[in-house]
Amino acid sequence: MTLRDVGFFLRGRLNRGVTRLLNARRSVTAPADPAPLDEVLRGDGAPLALARLVEGRSNPEREAAMAAYLTAHGMDFARHGFATFEGRGENFSVDLGTGDRVLVLIAHHDAVPGSPGANDNAAAVGILLHLLGRLGPRVPSRLRVRVLFTAAEELGYLGARAYVRDTSLAGIVGVLSLELCGIGDSLTVWDAGDDSAFLRHVTGAFDGLGLRRDDGYHVVGRIPVFGSDHRAFAAAGIAAYGLTMVPSQEAEALRRFVLSPARSAFRHLVRRPPPFDTYHTSRDGLATLEAPALQRTALALEALVDELG
Repeated sequence: MTLRDVGFFLRGRLNRGVTRLLNARRSVTAPADPAPLDEVLRGDGAPLALARLVEGRSNPEREAAMAAYLTAHGMDFARHGFATFEGRGENFSVDLGTGDRVLVLIAHHDAVPGSPGANDNAAAVGILLHLLGRLGPRVPSRLRVRVLFTAAEELGYLGARAYVRDTSLAGIVGVLSLELCGIGDSLTVWDAGDDSAFLRHVTGAFDGLGLRRDDGYHVVGRIPVFGSDHRAFAAAGIAAYGLTMVPSQEAEALRRFVLSPARSAFRHLVRRPPPFDTYHTSRDGLATLEAPALQRTALALEALVDELG
């Protein structure tokens, strides 16, 4: 145990406490029943349909659903279990391609208690499951894509920290962790304060799709308070960033919100800008997700794979 671990533990508990406080000030939405697991396993492979795999379930049920899906679809996947004083869980990973250069794409499968966890983070799970069915044959020969589904992100990205601690990071050229990718029309790469070859590949892929910087996509520096799994890899010296979809008309309000979270927390007790208006609340349900947002994120990631090839 290190002081850094203790800090993550305390921050995770504080985050849950603040979430409960904010939810207590709002009307609680009764969650819809989760989709029957068998229906999702046999159903549509579109990102929005696959988001139903974990949306509305408890964290143990979400974890079990991930293993069930990967097994049912004959995926060759690795399991990485962990248990510390902070919590426990299981990460799952699938490697596509056989190249020596590794791109890591992450979606955490857990949610905060009391939230259906649709945009945070079932949407990202659905996007990456969708890509598992599409990327295999098209991964360039020099590249390997590791799709990593982490547990306990809501506990200070505990699952990602355990993964970085326990597994080899050899060959990783870059990491993107998907967060809140189910609402909006403009991609945002964040925690991207320093230039890197990987960041240039990311923006090059987006440019190649005809997206304009500061319109179709945004690049922003280190965001205080908010974080995600990529930070565990960044701490190990790897180029790693968050990827989020946001409504373009809310770009300026979101910039103020995420860059000044302490002040904004009080200002936005009544209204937080989308997609944070449902973030960590009982209203983060499947009905709030926008199919084009998930599809647009998936296309951007496919373009990145092509760009890295």
